[in-house]
Amino acid sequence: MSREFNYLTGMDADFNRVSPKYGLKETIATLTILVPMIIVALVFAIIFTSEVPWLHAIWAVLVALTVFLVVIIIRQAKAIGYAERADDLLIRRGIMFHRATVVPYGRLQFVDVDAGPIDRMFGLATVKLHTASATTDATIPGLPRDEADRLRDSLAGLGQANLAGL
Repeated sequence: MSREFNYLTGMDADFNRVSPKYGLKETIATLTILVPMIIVALVFAIIFTSEVPWLHAIWAVLVALTVFLVVIIIRQAKAIGYAERADDLLIRRGIMFHRATVVPYGRLQFVDVDAGPIDRMFGLATVKLHTASATTDATIPGLPRDEADRLRDSLAGLGQANLAGL
């Protein structure tokens, strides 16, 4: 948990971060796509090196792209956080372009916890908040499963309590 000043709301908030396993999971997903491409490009470069010498540039560019993407993915995973406040949930993400989503508890319709097969392998889950707005991007990926379940129960209870006051 880290205490940071949020420029969008003008308040301090205690942000909970997602699991470090989330960055690892996303990195592995990216590598499963890019590593075979690098291998194919390298094999073609070795086979056809006498006829087309510039083929080595393709795999070199793919390796550089892979390193760049891995660094970005890990930094993006570290930038995701959420803060449970008295009347709302604050979700933030982004490295260069910061985005903060504030979801008032009274606007919550229901809360989902999703965990695909790869998420389950890493013990992770994604909490999705559904409001009346179709454009709300209120998801918190990469939470440990027990924390996701706790957050779902807490948000559902707070949503019911605040909805009753309307």
